[in-house]
Amino acid sequence: MYYIDPHIHMVSRTTDDYQAMRAAGIVAVIEPAFWLGQARTEASSFKDYFSTLVGWERFRASQFGIKHYCTIGLNSKEANNEALAEKVMDLLPLFAAKEGVVAIGEIGYDDQTTAEDKYFRLQIELALKFNLPVMVHTPHRDKKNGTIRSMDVLEEHGIAPHMVVIDHNNEETAKHVLDRGYWAAFTIYPNTKMGNERMVEVVKQYGSERIIVDSSADWGVSDPLSVPKTAALMLERGIAKEDVHLTCYKNALTAYSQSGQMHEEDWKNEMVITQNTLFEGSSVLRGQEAKEIVYPNIIIEN
Repeated sequence: MYYIDPHIHMVSRTTDDYQAMRAAGIVAVIEPAFWLGQARTEASSFKDYFSTLVGWERFRASQFGIKHYCTIGLNSKEANNEALAEKVMDLLPLFAAKEGVVAIGEIGYDDQTTAEDKYFRLQIELALKFNLPVMVHTPHRDKKNGTIRSMDVLEEHGIAPHMVVIDHNNEETAKHVLDRGYWAAFTIYPNTKMGNERMVEVVKQYGSERIIVDSSADWGVSDPLSVPKTAALMLERGIAKEDVHLTCYKNALTAYSQSGQMHEEDWKNEMVITQNTLFEGSSVLRGQEAKEIVYPNIIIEN
């Protein structure tokens, strides 16, 4: 089987991860703009970070046979620095139309402050302006109420539920999100979010319609192979292959292809990679001998 990881922070990962992911069947990833673990203090830091998402990281993934897309947005945690947030909002339209940008995100609430609400709403309007999907980050604290509030705000702004992926769900929020017609994504992240055992039970309970599995692997203790590992466990536990395909591949493609930037043909055809190819003068090699790698045509089984 082949997989998409539609929420993974590859700027935090190594080339070994890319190699392991491709070997495990991951053919495409989506990298959301997010908090880096330390607050940024200058708008130029955001500009360089966004440039990395649409530039170097997109190139680096391609050198290992993986198609890379991203989302652009001001994360909720850093929205509380309003002086900085205003400057970042000026940057976002410059990147929203870049090649490979499939959504505005991840946006939403952290502590559900007034500032977070303000910039959440402004970015929903930006998504509407650019006709892009939205990736919503549900809060770690008071998750249920924060998720319901997020959906209420989305509806106030008139964005269609099919254009919104609400991520970091759990058993407490799943029914609320699905009942209101949104895509419900689940982060398979050790200890703090969803484990793959719990994910199996969610799919058994709700089926595969509008459910998306991702890893959110980042600079913390996390696993870039969470999607294929969860898929394997689903199959082991008797979930139909069709449902695994939907939750670990097709649903993400359907949701984010609404951007007009993501197409299955991007990775289905044969790829010939020469790893001494340069991006702005740099390659992924560090003294290794350059090799030509051929990734043959792949057949996606529905």
